[in-house]
Amino acid sequence: MTKTHLALALAFSLTGLVAAQAQTKPTVVLVHGAFADSSSWNGVVADLTRDGYRVVAAANPLRGVASDAAAVRTVINSIPGPVVLVGHSYGGTVISAAADGASNVKSLVYVAAFAPEVGESIFDLTGKFPGSTLPPTLDKPVDLPGGAHDLYIQQDKFPAQFAADVPLAQARLMAVAQRPLTDAAGAEKSVATAWKTLPSWWVYGEADRNIPPAAMKWMAERAHARQVVTIPGASHVVMISHPHEVARMIEAAAAN
Repeated sequence: MTKTHLALALAFSLTGLVAAQAQTKPTVVLVHGAFADSSSWNGVVADLTRDGYRVVAAANPLRGVASDAAAVRTVINSIPGPVVLVGHSYGGTVISAAADGASNVKSLVYVAAFAPEVGESIFDLTGKFPGSTLPPTLDKPVDLPGGAHDLYIQQDKFPAQFAADVPLAQARLMAVAQRPLTDAAGAEKSVATAWKTLPSWWVYGEADRNIPPAAMKWMAERAHARQVVTIPGASHVVMISHPHEVARMIEAAAAN
């Protein structure tokens, strides 16, 4: 074998080794919550992809728990190999249902998120502990065909309520681009609890004004979370203001 042939063989061998190593890592599926969209994960995605993870940011319809979970489940089912499923806020309710019975989901990560028991809604959990200032910041509901309503946060109150530790100019853009949640989705009772059978990891901010930190601490303890990280001064959009910490938590779940 010539030196050229040897070099080519070595290069192909190394390429195959790198590809094989990449395939051993699970795919990370990110599910955004209410009043946000998939771009809220941009900083987290940058870290994960740099570290060799395949990432899918699923579009959450925000129409209803069962239908949203079904939409996310189609994404999960399309992915060969193991999945780490990550949910923010209302997205935590969605992943709790979407992962139920999904054989390729290996772990759940709750990012400032809800993890309801069967029969609980996010409205129930928001009011279970004092501290949420969300209700009075909501705008006038937008009527929808069929009797449901879309909920938005008032744009002028959005930065302080939702993203207090994000640069103001960015928070104002987020307020304009926010995606609404239906009131029906907020009131819909959960029917599945994948966190009872799958290991979970939690990260949230101590200055969250949407979901009381006491509620998230309680839910994490109820789920017997493997690890819980609280970030001082962090708002509800901890994945935007502290993407590196959130990415590290996801990678910890992936390595388990």
